[in-house]
Order: sequence, then C-alpha cells, then structure tokens
Amino acid sequence: MIDTGDILGSSILIVDDQCANVQLLTHLLAEAGYRGVSATMNPAEVCSLNRRNLYDLILLDLQMPGMDGFQVMEGLKTNTADGYMPVIVLTAQPGHKLRALQAGARDFISKPFDLAEVRARIHNMLEVRLLYRQIERFNADLERIVQERTAELRESEARYRSLTELASDWYWEQDERGAFTKVSGPVLEMLGMRVGTLAEDAHPASSPGWDEGQRRALQSKIELRQPFLDLSMSCAGSDGSVHRYRVSGEPMFSAACRFLGYRGIGVEINGQH
Repeated sequence: MIDTGDILGSSILIVDDQCANVQLLTHLLAEAGYRGVSATMNPAEVCSLNRRNLYDLILLDLQMPGMDGFQVMEGLKTNTADGYMPVIVLTAQPGHKLRALQAGARDFISKPFDLAEVRARIHNMLEVRLLYRQIERFNADLERIVQERTAELRESEARYRSLTELASDWYWEQDERGAFTKVSGPVLEMLGMRVGTLAEDAHPASSPGWDEGQRRALQSKIELRQPFLDLSMSCAGSDGSVHRYRVSGEPMFSAACRFLGYRGIGVEINGQH
C-alpha cells in the first residue's frame, strides 16, 4: 500500500491559462495537505518543466490559446522518461473526454469543478502513479539481483571447473540418456571414443573396449542413481595397450527432483602394453 504521506508529498503541476482556475486548484490542493504543487499558465513550458521535475501528476487544461492540451500531450509522449504520462485533463467539453483518453490522458475532470470529485480523482491518480513507480523499482531491483546471482553462479562454476581440471585429467557431464554434454580435457582423444556413454556402447567397433565387469558395475550405480568415487575402469586400445582410469561421478537432479544425468572427473592411472 502507498502511504498517505507519500501521496501528499507528490509533485503536481497545474497547467491552465485562466488565473482563477489556477488559484482555485492551488488552494484546494494546499488545503488537502499537498506540499509539492506548482503551476504555469504557459503551455509551452510544460515539457521543459516536466523534464526537470518529473512530475507525479499534471493537471492539464485542454482549451488554451497558442498551444492546446492535445499538443502538450503529444510533446509529453516523447518527453516522459518512463513511458507513463501522468495527465488528468481539465475540460468543459464532454466531446473532448474520449479524445483526451485516446491521446494518452489517464483521467479527466469536468468544468465547472466539483471539488469533492477533484480531490478524489487526484488522490486516486497519485496512488496509481506511485504504485506504478514502486513496481518499476521492484522490477529493477529484481533484475539487478538476478544479474548479480547469475554472475556469482558463473564465477562459482568457473572456479569449480578450474579446481576439477587441476585435480583431474578431465571433467565430464552426461545427460539422462548417458550422452556427453560437456567434456573438459582430452578424454575423448585419450580413450579413442566417440561421444556416447561410459556405461554403454562408448568405444569404436575397432577397439577391444572396456572391461565388461567394470562396465556392469558402473551401469548398476547409474541405474540406481548412486554416486561413485574412484571407480576403476580399464580400456583396451586397438594396438593392444591397456589404459587404466579412476572415475568419480555424482547424479544431477532438478529442483523438482527430475534426474538430469551425471557429472564427474576422471584420472588416468597409467598405460601398459
């Protein structure tokens, strides 16, 4: 909710070429407790005044010589910083009300003035205006927080990847089907394998491949969505060499507990013929 003190502290500009109307509205608003009321009888000044002061509300007469209220609103459309034109038009012409609303006015007050109506419409308009600004500030704060958290997550991920790369020969991630989605380090070249899975058909047909017992042990852990630490894996190359590795991994889950795949690290122990 908007505090009454904030509403009474709003900045208001009265624009009317009739001195009597300016005095009446100024007195009415002062009597109601509004503290930020100013006025001009020159419509050509409105845009420049609004640029400097960013009024919360402009009470704008439509029938003025030289530059009418419709022309003033056209200028305010390109003059308003946040795209919201806080204008209540003052008019004695019923036919002008719809046109004014279509031109961007938020409300209208009929002449001659009903003082109770004037007070109510101004109060309601300012409450909506301040709520609009409050939402804008909230959205800006939310966007800033999201950007900060995103930057923190990226930095944290970069540190994590850096540490895992220092502590291992490669870092890897697999999706829920077992396909590699991220690989850091020369694991694919080291193993002579296409992108696939460790637990299933991960080696080329020309390779003698992985130790079947070890592959079954790994597959069992994956099916149970279990983490594994320093699991021994052996892969025989097409040249008869045997490469031995220690592989560690953990399952990944979404916030809704949906299985997303695995991530982990691997270290080559040695190679022999």
